[in-house]
Amino acid sequence: MEKNICIFGASTTWGAWDLEKGGWVNRLRLFIDSQESDIFVYNLGVSGDNTFDLLDRFDIEAEARQPNLFIFSIGDNDTITHSNGEHYVQLSQYEQNIKELIKKSKVFTNIIVFVGVKKVLDESKTTPVSWDDDVHYTNRNIEIYNSKLRTICEEEGVLFLDTLNLMAPGDIEDGLHPNSQGHEKIFQIVKDFLQEKEIL
Repeated sequence: MEKNICIFGASTTWGAWDLEKGGWVNRLRLFIDSQESDIFVYNLGVSGDNTFDLLDRFDIEAEARQPNLFIFSIGDNDTITHSNGEHYVQLSQYEQNIKELIKKSKVFTNIIVFVGVKKVLDESKTTPVSWDDDVHYTNRNIEIYNSKLRTICEEEGVLFLDTLNLMAPGDIEDGLHPNSQGHEKIFQIVKDFLQEKEIL
């Protein structure tokens, strides 16, 4: 029986900075393809997306693919603060958006996985980031939003994979995005989690 996996997220999901194999999602697809299964992996990562952006495109993306499994790796860009201290996406709105994504996903399947937000390793490179003086990623915000995501998943009965402390020195390219080594780590922990839960 065919199974469709939709993986939603932002630039890391899309595969940014993995010059070897195109990102952790593509690594997962290559692994699944090697098993000669009837599982199809759709990479629906869009660079820069936050939960508002994802909600805007969710219906049409999901309807077109009729997934049996959703994996979400979203939230990094929701944690952004501007130079004046204002939040890009307020925590309360983030919570509302995540709950709406879960509600929409359950129309298709009850097998839903959220991959948690990952800490940055060097805040001097992310406060601000090199490409935008008004975009700041801090571990304090990341921890708060990640904790909220975990709580929502527990309350809504969906799976949560904590990756908060997954990255180590040498895994990050620009202070924020994993390099090929970092993407391999994400792929391995996601694959192992899906196998442990007997989803793959």
